[in-house]
Amino acid sequence: MSSSTVITNIATLVTNDPSLGDGSPLGLIQDAAVVIDGDRVVWAGEAGEAPATDHRVDAAGRAVLPGFVDSHSHLVFAGDRTQEFNARMSGRSYSAGGIRTTVAATRAATDAELEENLTRYLAEALRQGTTTFETKSGYGLTVEDESRALRIAARHTDEVTYLGAHIVSPDLADDPAAYVALVTGEMLDACAPHARWIDVFCEKGAFDGDQARAILSAGKAKGLHPRIHANQLSYGPGVQLAVELDAASADHCTHLTDADVDALAQGDTVATLLPGAEFSTRAEWPDARRLLDAGVTVALSTDCNPGSSFTSSVPFCIALAVRDMGMTPDEAVWSATAGGAAALRRTDVGRLTPGARADLTLLDAPSHVHLAYRPGVPLVAGVWRGGERVV
Repeated sequence: MSSSTVITNIATLVTNDPSLGDGSPLGLIQDAAVVIDGDRVVWAGEAGEAPATDHRVDAAGRAVLPGFVDSHSHLVFAGDRTQEFNARMSGRSYSAGGIRTTVAATRAATDAELEENLTRYLAEALRQGTTTFETKSGYGLTVEDESRALRIAARHTDEVTYLGAHIVSPDLADDPAAYVALVTGEMLDACAPHARWIDVFCEKGAFDGDQARAILSAGKAKGLHPRIHANQLSYGPGVQLAVELDAASADHCTHLTDADVDALAQGDTVATLLPGAEFSTRAEWPDARRLLDAGVTVALSTDCNPGSSFTSSVPFCIALAVRDMGMTPDEAVWSATAGGAAALRRTDVGRLTPGARADLTLLDAPSHVHLAYRPGVPLVAGVWRGGERVV
């Protein structure tokens, strides 16, 4: 039997419902309470109006917001690339192979080692308030290694993405067409049962527009929905292709033409920004302000991976987005919660309104603004996932 719990004495409650509270996109309620019954939110409003419940939690004048929705990560891998990062940050050239280094380590790892790594990073993210996450394959690049990565990931999340098209496999480096045929054929057949999404790195040096269209179209035919690594390193066709194919998200979106921004504004594809990647590579920051002012739906995610963004901290990414990408604290928090949910086409997470999953983050601060105001400080004081307190 379920039992109800009220979390009360909340200084600031972020509901992400403009019909509640102050009418802003965050739907802020001051001196608030939220009621959980089982794994769902059943009520949110001013503390003095909260209904009777079986249990009571005192938030002690702190802020509560929806659990973060991290809609882009690469967590099934082995090894790390410390030397590569150190060389890059030290101004030295480095040619140890990038993604190929991780591919070699991942292929050599056992299933148990890969799952142990995955669960460690998930626990790390949970302690920082992430309650929903997407993760991808992409470090195996063989039929066997891609399918086992997805099987492992699917034991821990429903948001599993097939990324056989991360780079052309080193095994077929001289025959990209053969690798595309593998990704859209035997590999797709083996991987589709374990995934919800299909992704492709559409970029010079990875897959061009025609190859990306073929890969995503094959995935759609197998019931997988597209998302795209788009326009990260250079201008290219990725964003336009994402909108054309109704991809749930176009991720990175650093190098955009006016036509790209217009396409995103007019379509249903979310622009997912990944500031950890720019931080870790000293690359150009995406212009979130430009996207938001055009009416594009924006998500913020970690891109947690061993090469270009080895962080599992959504709060860190919020601080970066506010400091370096032109977002306000309110916009960044919305993008890391409701925006991430939109990028996964989910309506049950990323908000704290009746019927939503009871995924909540309690901050050791009176306002969500402290996530950007106090960067690097471990502010998460409690996490509920599916109605159960897990931190």
